[in-house]
Amino acid sequence: MTTPHSARISVRSSPGQDIEDAQFLAAMGRRVRDARARRGMARKALAQHSSVSERYLAQLEAGDGNASVLLLRNVARALGMSLIELLDQHEASVEQRLIRRFLEQLPEQQLEDVVFRLMREFGQEGANRKRRVALVGLRGAGKTTLGGALATELRLPFLELDREIERDAGISLSEVFSLYGQAGYHRIERRCLERIIQSDEQMVMSVGGGIVAEAQSYNLLLLNCFTVWVKASPEEHMARVVAQGDFRPMQGNTEAMDDLKRILNAREPLYRKADVTLDTSGESPEQSLRKLRQDVLA
Repeated sequence: MTTPHSARISVRSSPGQDIEDAQFLAAMGRRVRDARARRGMARKALAQHSSVSERYLAQLEAGDGNASVLLLRNVARALGMSLIELLDQHEASVEQRLIRRFLEQLPEQQLEDVVFRLMREFGQEGANRKRRVALVGLRGAGKTTLGGALATELRLPFLELDREIERDAGISLSEVFSLYGQAGYHRIERRCLERIIQSDEQMVMSVGGGIVAEAQSYNLLLLNCFTVWVKASPEEHMARVVAQGDFRPMQGNTEAMDDLKRILNAREPLYRKADVTLDTSGESPEQSLRKLRQDVLA
């Protein structure tokens, strides 16, 4: 039985195009599979909710999607559109199409940062973020000193997230780590952070330097607070901690400074996601406070 010309589906391609098509279908299959996994949805459940057979979903996730998808992509390319634009039932404005194309051209490592900044500046919480100031950075940068002084000047409450964790757990921070480990500490940290954001519309807060390694908690902080990375040179970090009477960084560790530098280097890209950076190296608390006040009130 022959297929009428009007119903015949074909994709003309070169060997190079065949490879690109296979990569496109494989990537689409991964996205479907990953999205299903994130939702904890079995393939059978997805089949029922989408009215698509399990067999086709299996083929799709394996990178063997229907050739009609490739036809639509080719038509979109010929029209100078994205596949999303072609399929979207709502007519996008010129501005929306320009933004979408700009985002599509960004490297993946930059895309997350750009989208996050848009959410932070123009999202629902954007207008309220500056009412909550959060200072992040390693110990010895001056977060507690500067945060307390700024809160006094602005007549706002000053909170230390570590003290809130102790109050929530009913034990000291060292005991929290001893009993629950680092994972348990971070669970309590996130719970306390959520509570503070819900209950305190205006405040200044000092936050432990390790929060940047916890993506969910750090994103929660960035989206809801005006964040300041309080930084200093490794030498000043170490000297200030020791000056406070804490000799633990040096005890039994002849490579403490090297360890500190490695931590700073590893976390720097994360710290730089803060709204502003305040370098306290070589400055008095009064000088640093003046700069912090200018950043917050700008």
